[in-house]
Amino acid sequence: MLAKVKSGALMGIDASPVEVEVNSGEGGEPRIFMVGLPDAAVKESADRVSAALSNSGFSMPMTKMTINLAPGDIRKEGPIYDLPISLGILASVGVLDPSLFEDFLIAGELSLSGDLRPIRGGVSLALRAREDGIKNVILPPVSASEAALVEGVDVFAPRSLSEVVSFFRGNSKLAPIDFPKEKFSGGDYSGADFSEVKGQQHVKRAIEVAVAGGHNLLMIGPPGSGKSMMAKRIPSIMPPPSLREYLEILGIYSASGIPAPESNGTFRRPFRSPHHTISDVALTGGGAFPKPGEISLAHNGVLFLDELPEFSRKSLEVMRQPLEDGIVGISRSSAKVEIPCRFMLVAAMNPCPCGFLGDPRRKCHCSPSQIQKYRSRISGPLLDRIDIHVEASALPLSELGRSGLSESSGRIRERVCLAREIQRRRFESSEMASKTNSAMTSKQVREFCPLTSKQSEILSVAMDELCLSARAWDRIIKVARTIADLAGCENIETDHLMEAINYRNLDRRR
Repeated sequence: MLAKVKSGALMGIDASPVEVEVNSGEGGEPRIFMVGLPDAAVKESADRVSAALSNSGFSMPMTKMTINLAPGDIRKEGPIYDLPISLGILASVGVLDPSLFEDFLIAGELSLSGDLRPIRGGVSLALRAREDGIKNVILPPVSASEAALVEGVDVFAPRSLSEVVSFFRGNSKLAPIDFPKEKFSGGDYSGADFSEVKGQQHVKRAIEVAVAGGHNLLMIGPPGSGKSMMAKRIPSIMPPPSLREYLEILGIYSASGIPAPESNGTFRRPFRSPHHTISDVALTGGGAFPKPGEISLAHNGVLFLDELPEFSRKSLEVMRQPLEDGIVGISRSSAKVEIPCRFMLVAAMNPCPCGFLGDPRRKCHCSPSQIQKYRSRISGPLLDRIDIHVEASALPLSELGRSGLSESSGRIRERVCLAREIQRRRFESSEMASKTNSAMTSKQVREFCPLTSKQSEILSVAMDELCLSARAWDRIIKVARTIADLAGCENIETDHLMEAINYRNLDRRR
């Protein structure tokens, strides 16, 4: 008897439909044939399923059986087919009615006891079910709790194989998981706060501008000037993610098998800080079965690269196109996958190899050639894609000894959210993936950021003196637009433009 169960296969962070076909009662030696391009983990399903069925009060049919994972030209990976294979086997021998599975997408790994274990890609599978018009999804509890964010499908979270069988037999009921609205309450950030940072007002201002417009940021300063400390507090001034944004974040984390970022029971934007020894594949994503890298795990959040010149040149250069497009493409012989990676890049570096150039208390021993070699590790094209460069000077002892707290993250976040709301209204009719100034096209820059003839002349002189590329022209104007939004101004004023030009700090030193 033939039974069919709908499931899915992960391709990057997207799921493709897979139909699990089980045909039992065939003539010949009792044996299981697994076809449909299964990998080793899928082939091992037969042993797990046999033990799970036995420990759940059922038995494997003692006949020749063929299990086909269709379509046969897509490589199947992982143990997510254990549950649909088990149900297909039970349906093929008459324990369950195969027609019961018609409006269900089912996936899950089985333990030998028959309990369900979490799988990767629960969100992607729920999105695939919605796209294909399938109303119900059955997943293990942890995976189902993520998939519950997908509206338009009912997600069920049984704990074991026997619970699923009892549900399909009508002996027990399963209620779909409720949508977790409380996770989007936008409560106060419970992590580190900017009120703990002493001094560095100009750096805090640059960070506020960067976050308000989604601009990339580079901090240059000696060791101990607070670069990393301030970078780690950036999430505390970012607006909470919308449902659409967090669903994108959750889809990437779910496909990677990593818990999604939360703070104090509330969904938060990601903050990723990979070590400088990271490989280019780990940074951008890849592998035989393409998986998201750090730049995708930072989607809709922050990617912090500390000690920027210490990263390999290859790792830094492969980021150039994703920084521009917000998507990383991974090509393999079997398929090409695209994974979103629209993130805010925050980087930090020392001014020289020893780190003490410009420090009033410690002497720099680096030669001009050493300093030039150190800075040349960051290519001009990559530097062009970083909108704001700001110098974090060493703090004087008098500043360190001051008591009291500075402005809190909550106050800064209020201004950032107001500026973001201005941008949202500005681009509400646009199809931009990100509704921030940093994502504006050249056409939108001309439409929303007109300069007076005097301002154009000022910018032209600055471009000439700093030897900036044509790309920097639009980026400076975008930063000026964000500064104007923070000030609540409809048009870009000359002061806004001058501040934006001053943020090209490293260009003066090249």
